[in-house]
Amino acid sequence: MGSRHLVLALSAAAAAFHLWSAGVAPFTALVQRPVHLALMAGIGFLGAKAVQSEASEDGDVRPPHRVRPGWAQAAVSWLLLVLMAGAAMHLVLGHETLVQRTGSPTAWDLTWGAVTLVVVLELTRRTVGWGLVVICVGAIAYAFLGPRLPGLLAHRGYGPVRLLEQLYLSTEGIWGVPLGVSADFVYLFILFGAVLDVAGGGALFIALANRIAGRTRGGPAKTAAVASGLMGSLSGSAVANTVTTGAFTIPLMKRAGFTPRWAGAVEAASSTGGQLMPPVMGAGAFILATWTNIPYVRVAVAAVVPALLYYSALLVAIHLRAGRMGIEPVDPGTREEVASRIHLLLPLAVIVVYLAMGRSPMRAAFWGVVSAAAVTFLRASTRPSRTDFEDAVLAAGRGTVQVAAACAAAGIVVGVASLTGIGLRMSELIITLAGGNLFPALLLTALGSIVLGMGLPTTAAYVVLAALGAPALVELGVPLLAAHLFIFYFGALSNVTPPVSLAAFAAAGIAGSPPMRTAVTGMGLAAAGFLVPFAFVYGPGLLLIGSAATIAVAILTGLAGVVALAAAVVGWLRGPLGPVDRALLAAAAVALVFPGIWTGGAGLVALLWAARRGDTRAEPASAVGG
Repeated sequence: MGSRHLVLALSAAAAAFHLWSAGVAPFTALVQRPVHLALMAGIGFLGAKAVQSEASEDGDVRPPHRVRPGWAQAAVSWLLLVLMAGAAMHLVLGHETLVQRTGSPTAWDLTWGAVTLVVVLELTRRTVGWGLVVICVGAIAYAFLGPRLPGLLAHRGYGPVRLLEQLYLSTEGIWGVPLGVSADFVYLFILFGAVLDVAGGGALFIALANRIAGRTRGGPAKTAAVASGLMGSLSGSAVANTVTTGAFTIPLMKRAGFTPRWAGAVEAASSTGGQLMPPVMGAGAFILATWTNIPYVRVAVAAVVPALLYYSALLVAIHLRAGRMGIEPVDPGTREEVASRIHLLLPLAVIVVYLAMGRSPMRAAFWGVVSAAAVTFLRASTRPSRTDFEDAVLAAGRGTVQVAAACAAAGIVVGVASLTGIGLRMSELIITLAGGNLFPALLLTALGSIVLGMGLPTTAAYVVLAALGAPALVELGVPLLAAHLFIFYFGALSNVTPPVSLAAFAAAGIAGSPPMRTAVTGMGLAAAGFLVPFAFVYGPGLLLIGSAATIAVAILTGLAGVVALAAAVVGWLRGPLGPVDRALLAAAAVALVFPGIWTGGAGLVALLWAARRGDTRAEPASAVGG
């Protein structure tokens, strides 16, 4: 049996296990999560080389590392797989007796705990890269060295037995909330997206976006933004979404007249924004709701306006850039392109209805997968073959490996933070450095979120940050939901923030543009994402909190603000804008997005002043530059 067949068998087993637990008979946490991790580890270790070689095709881009060829690498991979299976089986068979020996772990408990720790770190290294591994090792060292550390960082210190008990024998470590989210519904949503994709769901989203935006100036780039927003909300990975949709949209943008750098930057910013777009938010909405105990529906509804402001700024920037370069509208395509696949939207409606009814995300995802598999057979144009279903199962398994590894590793960090109380100390440190003032604390938290989020999947970045950064903001009076959305935004935006801009680098590879220049341009296009979180912290009307008048004013001034910001980034409104006008518009954007009568009025005056200046003639592409 070849490697592909082994990975396919494990992927099929994973699909059967998760569908059974979601739709027929749920398992307890210490059964569901170890089995989930063991299956994902098997797929990761056996399929690691295949996943890497296909990174440019399936979008699951990972930091590069060398794979030792031959029997030695295979032997190590098989050994790690068997060890992970044994560690999972130890918990599955003995989880009922663990309660009876709490505080008195056996030698086998500790042995399997150490094995699990090593396997998780190696799986994380192979699939996510060294960044998260270094954070985990630092967390473990912190648990051991507590008494030797100075000031706020000091704690009593913990030995190997207590640490392994925390990380392996409880749901406060590796088997904690992060891996629980991956096991309960992240896999199912990835399977859902994979089933739709093999039936032509990606082509449907692009055709829909083209019908919506194709008739307007810069239509192909707007199509990329809308399609990537739709796909990115489901995919859970800005990088995966960049490569998947970018393979279609970046060449379209280049043919329409956009430079390679701009085409890549638009795709990177659009795909990153998908993580911020309800209802799924790349599974972030479910993780945030689980972590904060805030109902999912409330999280999704509150995230709507900030996400729309992000994409409004992006679409306005595209429109202005197209006007600056004289790019005209294009043919939006035929209705048949949409009509032949429109039934693939039914499973999305099923998921939304189930979630709106208050059902669990696991149940909604189960019926989403079932309905997706069913509707693909309604028309010959979307009817999948056996090979298509195999590809969907493989894509779901491989696509979840990185998430599961990152969540398990994040569980190590969260477990140590819970054991040592570093989360509270980190909050105290942020508050001390900020002098007890909110704005400096927000700046420090934003910077820390970007730095910790670099190179990490959005879900893993959020979980680490939720434990370390959010408590400080809550202590300073920020509402719980706003605090967690704040760090979620900045963790996601690390995908387009140099120097580690994985989504931008992936887009640059497709576009054939300089990676760092593409990243800088993408960060400019995503500028609204850096501004809006500050706005909803100070003005909760953007989160639909408050009176109808407060919410309406916040939305209208926010829209005006992101228009001003887009014009400042592009350097064009009714005509070319000089440095003074662009600086004035940037100041107007800040004034408009932040709440207040005086700030909003001043921002509107600045925006109108800039709008009346300059001529409306387009510049030739050669004058605009790459």
